[in-house]
Amino acid sequence: MTKQAHESAGKQQDDGPARDGAKVVAVRETTGMRDRLIERTCDWCGAPVPYTGKGRPPRYCSPAHRNRAYELRRAEKRADRPVSEGGRSPEPVREVVERTETVVRTVVREGPVEIRQVPARRLSGQPYTLPEDVLEWAQMLRHLRRAVDDGKIPTAFREKLAQACELTARALRGQDLRPGQ
Repeated sequence: MTKQAHESAGKQQDDGPARDGAKVVAVRETTGMRDRLIERTCDWCGAPVPYTGKGRPPRYCSPAHRNRAYELRRAEKRADRPVSEGGRSPEPVREVVERTETVVRTVVREGPVEIRQVPARRLSGQPYTLPEDVLEWAQMLRHLRRAVDDGKIPTAFREKLAQACELTARALRGQDLRPGQ
């Protein structure tokens, strides 16, 4: 049909008599309508989410919003369970807090100022202190001799200790020491 014939055929479809005298018994008219989803809003934030027309329409604008919605649904399901099965307790949240208090006391005493340079700790972890009088020094030297006799001082260190002890013995006897010793 040409465009003109098509238009005239459309005009004949009224309920009146046709041009050739035949009466129209029935008229069938169909209207096609198709809806196509173009865009929807995100179920989490309400931002527009475009739809390409293929597959299931997306509900969220990003994977992060999909995960948040999933976590919220799971949390709501968990909250509805009894407490014995991991549900939410109607009791308020209680916290147990451990408080540690440290007190540092500094005592200042009058008297002569004595400054000694000593290592902070011994190898055993005990505080390191030097002997304070002649008896303690003698006791420490006896302890050193026993450590050497028992093999507690390695051979590689014995010569170094012997040299230090000889210099100390000369100084105690009042002998002149070479400079730098």
